[in-house]
Amino acid sequence: MQAPAPNSFRQRLLSGAFLAGSFIKTPTAHATEILGNSGFDFVVIDQEHAPFDRNATDIALLAARAAGIAGIIRVPTLAADAILSALDCGAVGILAPHIATVADAEALVAACRYRGGRRGFSGVTRAGRYGGMKMWDLVDAADAAVATIAMIEDPSAIERINAILAVEGLDAVFIGRGDLTVAFGAPNRDAPIVRDAVDAIFRAAKAAGKPICVMTDNGEESAAFAERGASAFILSSDQGFLRKAATDALSQMQAARGRVEAAGAR
Repeated sequence: MQAPAPNSFRQRLLSGAFLAGSFIKTPTAHATEILGNSGFDFVVIDQEHAPFDRNATDIALLAARAAGIAGIIRVPTLAADAILSALDCGAVGILAPHIATVADAEALVAACRYRGGRRGFSGVTRAGRYGGMKMWDLVDAADAAVATIAMIEDPSAIERINAILAVEGLDAVFIGRGDLTVAFGAPNRDAPIVRDAVDAIFRAAKAAGKPICVMTDNGEESAAFAERGASAFILSSDQGFLRKAATDALSQMQAARGRVEAAGAR
């Protein structure tokens, strides 16, 4: 079965399709290609918490296109120039951290849209096929393809959550359980205060008809969130997968060493 085109990510997200993705933390092409070849729907290239400059981002997004996987960028700040850079390199979505006000959500949407927004135009980037598209064809294609996703991860955002998610042009919401846990000073992300915040985001997203994205530990937790209405899931990261595989392999080797040493002692 042929994989969906990466530029269909926004339409699939808005339709409520079950989507599986992962964070990319290492600034190389390889992890993105591996996840794409493995059948993941999207990757989130993490400029906020990983060492991605524009050149590394450009290479990672090129790898995403080569592997047929949607490339989303988590920008470090809600800055129009950071968003424009990511979009010019070919990102099909922006995951924006710390969206805590209506003005923040409006700024995110404006930076990602030509029509009705303030996205700076250039037709000679990867996003514009290096001059291979007519201006207004590019404008319409880009506006249709770029997903705008707000990370809700601050207590103040919960107080305004209904108004934030009512912003026109905001496509989806990501529930930042980790940041909420730290912000509330809670012992863990299952603490009642965090669970109440998550419940509030779910209610607001359902009322606004906005898809919900959440980071989960495994398929079982993803299924539980899907039953509540979430549809896009981020599983671990390239670093997380590497660490788990390395830890599992080392555990097997330590067990093998123990058997060899025990046999030698007999």
